[in-house]
Amino acid sequence: MASRDDRTFTRGRSPLLQDEAPRPKDRFGRATEWIARAMGTPWFLIILTVFCALWMAWNTLAPVEWRFDSAAIGFTALTLLLSLQASYAAPLILLAQNRQDDRDRVALENDRQLAERTLADTEYLAREIVSLRLTLEAMEKTIIDRDALRDELKHALEELDEERSR
Repeated sequence: MASRDDRTFTRGRSPLLQDEAPRPKDRFGRATEWIARAMGTPWFLIILTVFCALWMAWNTLAPVEWRFDSAAIGFTALTLLLSLQASYAAPLILLAQNRQDDRDRVALENDRQLAERTLADTEYLAREIVSLRLTLEAMEKTIIDRDALRDELKHALEELDEERSR
């Protein structure tokens, strides 16, 4: 048996990161999803229709001693069997929908967090671009100032040389 610290550690981890076998609750949940998914197919409806048709045909056309559900009282056993199937189908479908809602909620939260990170990264990059643009403009201005200063110095030196030569 795992120690208390081990149980605490694995409880806090994401189910996707756990190396353990799926818990019975997860297996049951996956089974309910599989059943709900199977009940929503045309094949299920076809098989259920064929099953009911065979049931009614057997209990109508078979010899009386082989029949197990009377057509005279409206196929009571078949009605009970279909009611039992429906009474289990509805909660299984709801369980599957709840699990899907939980997955959708987690996916939505992950998408929201990703969008926030993307927005933050985009804003950071925009600030960096503005900073680079301002730096380039300042450098360009500095280059222009240097060139203008250089030209002025050349002009002043030329004037000094002219005055000396006179």
